[in-house]
Amino acid sequence: MVSKDFATVFFVILCMKCFMTSAQEDPYLTRAHKLMSETPLIDGHNDLPWQMRKQFNNQLSKVDLNTFNETHTNIPKIKAGRLGAQFWSAYVPCDTQYKDAVRQTFEQIDVIHRMCQKYPDTFMFASSSQDIMDAFRQNKTASLIGVEGGHSIDSSLGTLRTMYQLGVRYLTLTHSCNTPWVDNWRVDTGSEPSQHNGLSPFGEQVIQELNRLGMLVDLAHVPVKVMEQVLELSKAPVIFSHSSAYAICKHKRNVPDNILLKVKEKKGIVMVNFYNDYVTCSHTAALSDVANHFDHIKKIGGPEIVGFGGDYDGVTRLPHGLEDVSKVPNLVAELLRRNWTDAEVKAALGGNLLRVLQEAEKVRDSLKSTYPDDAPIPYEQVENPCRTSYGYDVPNQAAVRLVLLLMVLHER
Repeated sequence: MVSKDFATVFFVILCMKCFMTSAQEDPYLTRAHKLMSETPLIDGHNDLPWQMRKQFNNQLSKVDLNTFNETHTNIPKIKAGRLGAQFWSAYVPCDTQYKDAVRQTFEQIDVIHRMCQKYPDTFMFASSSQDIMDAFRQNKTASLIGVEGGHSIDSSLGTLRTMYQLGVRYLTLTHSCNTPWVDNWRVDTGSEPSQHNGLSPFGEQVIQELNRLGMLVDLAHVPVKVMEQVLELSKAPVIFSHSSAYAICKHKRNVPDNILLKVKEKKGIVMVNFYNDYVTCSHTAALSDVANHFDHIKKIGGPEIVGFGGDYDGVTRLPHGLEDVSKVPNLVAELLRRNWTDAEVKAALGGNLLRVLQEAEKVRDSLKSTYPDDAPIPYEQVENPCRTSYGYDVPNQAAVRLVLLLMVLHER
């Protein structure tokens, strides 16, 4: 039997240990956790679905996200990182363009839906601002879809509409290749030629149809010319789902100050990317370097245009202190340490993105009487050996080739 004196000493030691632990806890991190319990952290871009493709060919039966630890993102890391909502990227590489991009993109959309079905206690599929808040109240991660790259719609407004029906809520206009209707960011580096001087007339149709649907226009991965054109054309606020500040790191994937001002005018959002190469323009970076981007965007455009767009599982180098999804609360604490107010932090966490999505939904509702655009892209802009011309007023290419072959044979 334990003596009374021993029990008393044990109790005192236990209390002292609890007091010391409490005293040592970072008050900014405590405050960050509190704010994240009140406002959902909404991240603009995560490539875990692509990792499911690369590592398991989308066979979710072969992986358990509760225990799998070879990615920046898994369920324990999500819970530790207090991730309230995530735009999962339905991404396929540029070399699928003109081949099987649409099929592969639909398969990526499918794997996101299946992730939600396999882990219903963690993920709740979401396609609206209301869905995000409903999931947050249920202590689940709202799971939205963004398609990363205009090549995924194969220059088809019908494909775009079908993706919307499947729950896609943003389209990144390009990835790292021009499409038949829009230039990509590499044009600004000089490594690729401009084909459309930014956005083609069909590209303008795409923007208008995105507005009509209520799907967000994502300007990550586009050149400055396209940024300017879309900010002028779009009726709804736009997003940069995973881009940082060009003034801090002069990489062409980042957003220059004059565009930040236009985003402010448009009431859009720039969701800061954590990739070292976009944070410090080098292979190494620290959490404080990412916070510098938040500070700069807030300084130029105000706290109402900044958000989180980590790009986890889509990049190979991440800052010290932000190695995976679980570390994000440390960044929130750093912003508080830099004298961000509670209101400013809540805006960056999720308030800004919710406002942008709600405004896009209002624009959609205001355009309900507008008929879907059914004018296809001109055939000569998409003609290639893998594409048929059914529906277009052009000769049947197979028949033309057959006639030419018969003429050659006849001459022989």
